[in-house]
Amino acid sequence: MLTLFSNMQNAEEFRLPNVLRIGSYYVYFWTNENTEPVHVHISTGKPVPDSTKLWLTKSGHCIVANNNSQIPDHKLNKLIEIIEDQFFYICNKWVETFGKDTLKFYC
Repeated sequence: MLTLFSNMQNAEEFRLPNVLRIGSYYVYFWTNENTEPVHVHISTGKPVPDSTKLWLTKSGHCIVANNNSQIPDHKLNKLIEIIEDQFFYICNKWVETFGKDTLKFYC
């Protein structure tokens, strides 16, 4: 199941825009990370500071920065495939959240 989000949720002092929900996994941004290149965090349940982090590349692929959520490889690979398929949607959500001047990529 893939769900696209347009609303914001508060968690502690940061806004955490939900970008996608893929099965039991939430894909989101931390709004205090707007100076970093485009990336998403993945976790089950509520957002957590030590979640899995994926960088998006300008070619539309993902690089695993870390897998702190310990998502099994076969599930992480499927999540990456879906996130790559939603590259333009994620970039648009990034611009809506942080502004167009913040759209830069890891590589």
